[in-house]
Amino acid sequence: MSQPTTSYTVMFAAGVCLICSLFVSGAAVALKDKQDANKVLDKQKKVLAVAGLIEDGASPSPAEVDAIFAEKISARVIDMKTKQEINDPSFDFKGYDAVKAAKDPATSVEVAPNKAKVGRLPARHVVYCVKEGTGCSQFIFPIEGKGLWSTMYGFLSLEKDLNTVRGLTFYAHGETPGLGGEIENPAWLASWPGRKVYKDGGGSVALKVLKGKAGDVASAPHNVDGISGSTLTTNGVSNTVDFWFGPDGFKGYIDNLKSGSAG
Repeated sequence: MSQPTTSYTVMFAAGVCLICSLFVSGAAVALKDKQDANKVLDKQKKVLAVAGLIEDGASPSPAEVDAIFAEKISARVIDMKTKQEINDPSFDFKGYDAVKAAKDPATSVEVAPNKAKVGRLPARHVVYCVKEGTGCSQFIFPIEGKGLWSTMYGFLSLEKDLNTVRGLTFYAHGETPGLGGEIENPAWLASWPGRKVYKDGGGSVALKVLKGKAGDVASAPHNVDGISGSTLTTNGVSNTVDFWFGPDGFKGYIDNLKSGSAG
């Protein structure tokens, strides 16, 4: 029995690879809408969880998530240059990808070098309000910044005084499991509510993650316990909070909200 030639083997392998790649590409295209919908759903659940409207890790149906969102949440589009709200009924906040927008010079603004290593901001960002009558009981801010190995993406919720932390959650990161990955640990996240971002309600950001124990809210309102073995990751969390609630982030918008001139 004759052995196949080298050219035959190469062509056969190439044909198999081509067929497999067509199947993979076809599956990716066919599943893209579903994947995008799942990303939106996961982000919505994180917003609801950090606001305390659902349990973190709960699995409500997409219809239940949409219903809670419609009843309890108001999305506000922020111009990151002027720190004013934009009234644009056509804006699709569900489908808007702020991370993608930040990578495109046409839809982003540059910021000065910073410890959070945020290079550009999306020209528009979305902040969420938890409805309370005609006002808001909480404001939920998207945050991102570099940890030890990765960019950490999450949400931090402030009470209506725009200073007291209601909750913190991370929905994407690549930190080391069991070490920096403990930023997702519910026990650590539970130490954040009640802490204060600013001293005396204004000025520069005072909230930091310490190396070691910080103490309770009453004795250490501006400090949070560190995570053993994760100093560089938790430093990244501190830098992230410092950036997003500082002048390049949402500080101007927060000041405008307090003065009633946010738009």
